[in-house]
Amino acid sequence: MDQFDPGSFVLITALIGGVILIASAVSGPLEKTSIPHVAVFLLLGLLLGPYGFGLVDFGMRSGALGAVATLSLVLVLFTDALGFNPKVVRQHLGIAAVLLGPGTVLTAAIIGLAAVFLLGVGPAEAAVLGAALASTDPVMMRGLVRRPEVSPATRTALGIESGLNDAVLLPIVLIAMVFMREGTPTIGHVSHMALNVLILGPIAGVATGYLAVKLLETVRLRYGIRRDYESMYVLGVAFTAFAIAESMHASGFMAAFAAGLTIDLVDAELCDCFHDYGEATSTMFLLFTFVLLGLSIIWTGVSIMSPKILAFALLALVARSLVLLVALPRRAVDAQSRKLVVWFGPRGLSSLLLVLLPIFAGIEGSEALLAPVATVVLLSVVIHGGMLNLLIRKLEVLRVGVTQSQDTPLVSDSEAITFDELKQLETGGIPYRLLDVRSVGSYASSDLTARASVRIDPDRPVESAAERALPKHDWLIAYCA
Repeated sequence: MDQFDPGSFVLITALIGGVILIASAVSGPLEKTSIPHVAVFLLLGLLLGPYGFGLVDFGMRSGALGAVATLSLVLVLFTDALGFNPKVVRQHLGIAAVLLGPGTVLTAAIIGLAAVFLLGVGPAEAAVLGAALASTDPVMMRGLVRRPEVSPATRTALGIESGLNDAVLLPIVLIAMVFMREGTPTIGHVSHMALNVLILGPIAGVATGYLAVKLLETVRLRYGIRRDYESMYVLGVAFTAFAIAESMHASGFMAAFAAGLTIDLVDAELCDCFHDYGEATSTMFLLFTFVLLGLSIIWTGVSIMSPKILAFALLALVARSLVLLVALPRRAVDAQSRKLVVWFGPRGLSSLLLVLLPIFAGIEGSEALLAPVATVVLLSVVIHGGMLNLLIRKLEVLRVGVTQSQDTPLVSDSEAITFDELKQLETGGIPYRLLDVRSVGSYASSDLTARASVRIDPDRPVESAAERALPKHDWLIAYCA
């Protein structure tokens, strides 16, 4: 066993603290300028790494990098599934089918074929590259869909894609790894791997998610549970689902996704902190992983740049857009929203995490796959980050609070809202928060509470709202009876 290194521990702790502090401090300015968070943390890694001040570096097979990257992917899959809205998906089933069908699978196939002909890799390696580079980045997507200028149709489409396409692509990577490791595996071995990935992993996740949320509801009903502990509960569910599946030699990543999806489909009474804390923690892990990759690993694409790698990277960046340009029905969304959905498909940490899986598994030759993916990610950060302002300025849509097809306000009265108008906000994918502002006596004497509502003290509303860090751009809907 390696000896404990106090110096390394202090350095890693400092990095974690620095990421949290910087992410919080620059969140406001970056939101106004539309500069991607990932760009800032890649540059931070560059400054700290061997190409900068040389303070720290982690190798491609570093245990610390592997642990952080694995936890990041677990949380990304879990929180994306947790944000799944069945009603919205059913309402926009055509868009979802296109984005998760040809928009994901066909894009992966095109990129995979390009890898075979331009990079000379084998079919299994090409499948990994295609799947990794068909994945859209949840962090950059999240920064866009929360902007008030973005229409509900765009928000819904990009939210579905970034939230669910990793679940389509991950099995491709895991099964391709079998062929990378064994060359020509037997049908039995492939079938066994498919069983673990597609059946046992999801079953473990469904069981864990269902039992966990029922336990939470039972404890809360009988004894109550503190809000801060309920927010932390989300991490326990994600990591437990992963660990249980891995102990069964199944896919822990698929289990994490299935657990999040199960909790969402059970439709349990969960406080908003359950979702917000999980999303905030996953974002922190993602940004920290970007710093670690930005130390030196991600720059390998630049160091071995060649005309073929550059041609492959450019094709990988436009493949999704070309597919959606043809496959996405024009009647599905308005013209401006369609343009944004088609052309904004950033590649980021999800792509890097997927291509790192065979490397962490110790598959010989898998390190060579990182450079092309790193090149695509770096180009995407520059291109998609740069076009974000331009696309948003060109959007000819109204701000949140209007419908996507007409100029009639969603809410006819600025002082009150009807149940039908509230339902219209929900089905349109427009973010809102219900605020419980009942008096102390009414609140204490009632056993009924609106689902997912946030309790606000009516005697000190401003301070109470600040304590709960209510989103600036969401609709705030208060009820008192």
